[in-house]
Amino acid sequence: MIEKRESHVPPVAGEAKEHRTVSRVMTILELVSRSTDGLSLAQLAAALDAPRSSVHYIVKGLVATGYLTENGAYTLGPAVGTLLAAHQPPVDRVARASLESLHRRFDETVTLCIQIGESVVNIDIIESTQPIRFSPALHVRRPLFPSTAGKCFLAYADQRFRDTYLDTHIEETDKRLQAREELDRIARDGIGYASKEVTPDLGGVAVPVFHRDKHVAVLTVAGPRARIDTRLEEIADAAITEARHVAERLTAQ
Repeated sequence: MIEKRESHVPPVAGEAKEHRTVSRVMTILELVSRSTDGLSLAQLAAALDAPRSSVHYIVKGLVATGYLTENGAYTLGPAVGTLLAAHQPPVDRVARASLESLHRRFDETVTLCIQIGESVVNIDIIESTQPIRFSPALHVRRPLFPSTAGKCFLAYADQRFRDTYLDTHIEETDKRLQAREELDRIARDGIGYASKEVTPDLGGVAVPVFHRDKHVAVLTVAGPRARIDTRLEEIADAAITEARHVAERLTAQ
């Protein structure tokens, strides 16, 4: 149980003071990091000696921002890795050669994306040099659904996370069913394609990048559908090959 600390000494101007919410957030992360199998909401509330409703509010926020993952129990999420990048293979640096190779070959916009909580973020981009091109934002969070890269992350996500996400973000039953079928296809084929229903004029592919058995990034190639569709099979094969090369270089680090 966390020991409660009280002070009757007036704080000195500029002196750091303990903030209850910040303390709870950090304690939750520390407790979860020390747990092999994760901790339940009840366990966290007991350790903090805090109401379950208050702890639930905090952990939901940590899940949404990627610092926790909920898989029956709360475990550390992928966003924690961004704080420890120096201790992990830098996927953006390792993948850069593959992005450059795809860009030289097709002169379409190539991106490397990671998942942070319920968002997808572009961490590296090489834009097409052509006047009409796909120009995505760098380091901006976007919803996992319905972007092609986001669907790729959902396709390989934990089943509980995926179901919860789809149930929360897609109201219509038939659309949820269609989404699940598409995600199953992506997981089976190892590639996602830009949907005409979502982006009528934008074509492209999204391919998962793995570090050993962990899905760590998505490599995409995208541009005007009129150009992409004429070389779609060639682009897809090349993207799959480069994603495999990135995985090999990550493993060799």
